[in-house]
Amino acid sequence: MRATSGKAVLVALALAVTLAVAVWFGAAASQSPFPLVPHPTSNAPMRQALENADYAEHLAALQEIADGNGGNRTAGTSGYSASAEYVEEVLRDAGYAPVRQPFTFGHGRDAERIDSFNVLADTAGDGAHTIVVGAHLDSVRDGPGINDNGSGVAAVLEIARWVAASGGELRNRVRFAFWGAEEDGLEGSKQYVEQLTDDERDQTVLNLNIDMAGSPNGARFVHDGDGSEFGGRPPEGSDQIEKVFRDYFSAVELPVEATAFDGGSDYDAFQDAGIAVGGLFAGDVGMKSATEAEEQGGEAGVAHDPCYHRSCDDVDNVDLDLVAEMAAALGHATMAFAQGTPATQ
Repeated sequence: MRATSGKAVLVALALAVTLAVAVWFGAAASQSPFPLVPHPTSNAPMRQALENADYAEHLAALQEIADGNGGNRTAGTSGYSASAEYVEEVLRDAGYAPVRQPFTFGHGRDAERIDSFNVLADTAGDGAHTIVVGAHLDSVRDGPGINDNGSGVAAVLEIARWVAASGGELRNRVRFAFWGAEEDGLEGSKQYVEQLTDDERDQTVLNLNIDMAGSPNGARFVHDGDGSEFGGRPPEGSDQIEKVFRDYFSAVELPVEATAFDGGSDYDAFQDAGIAVGGLFAGDVGMKSATEAEEQGGEAGVAHDPCYHRSCDDVDNVDLDLVAEMAAALGHATMAFAQGTPATQ
């Protein structure tokens, strides 16, 4: 083998890097742009309504359901079915026609197969651009799951109520989703995405997820859609979702922190499918940092939710003011994209 001089090696490396950069930018330029430009106008009536909504009503109902069904609302049980019936009743009263999307899950070859379902409800609007706004409805077997994730369910229900009551026409369709079996491997959202046809997947512009909106020592976390703090390359458009959330919180003078897309909630299947993702989180067993405590209140060095996945995750384990703040932000993002205009090519 012929020896290569050091200078020649450097030249070869420089050429390789130049070629790689050119290829990367060429591929990026050939990708389709994110199809929606979010609507820039804030919605003051929605914000006011969501900041003052009765989230405790929903949380009390889910607590009562858990109390009457063995202390939990886990997928495949009577507690989950009763939770779904409650959600469906609220949606019907608001004017929606909710449907159940059934699925079966089980882990391992010999695992018992369990029947469950997602609850879905659509607005009117152009189905060519669909925004999926979701929260998981199930709890773990060890507790009622009122913060995790009754709080997220309450937020999505109140957004759906407001959208229906406002009577305004949406440019794009919103699908409100209440996922089953999140606590069993994200099964509900995973099977939802797997069951989409190619056309339905193309029409699904983004997913907004909310999981644990009212942690008692919580913080306002926004998912890192541009990868600036946790790295990675979330799907095209995820950066725009993060910006919409951050701009909202800045406008209402509420500090936020970034959180990673670590695969721990229902955005994961959408992300894997290349669909833009974003959302909100108030923290679980992670300890509140000194910076978070200084900027957002609460106690540093204590878990955001000491009752995470425990029997004490009940109605007394929720910061209702934080739920209202997170719901208002999620409602703002929902409407920003529901009224978004097609991007120019």
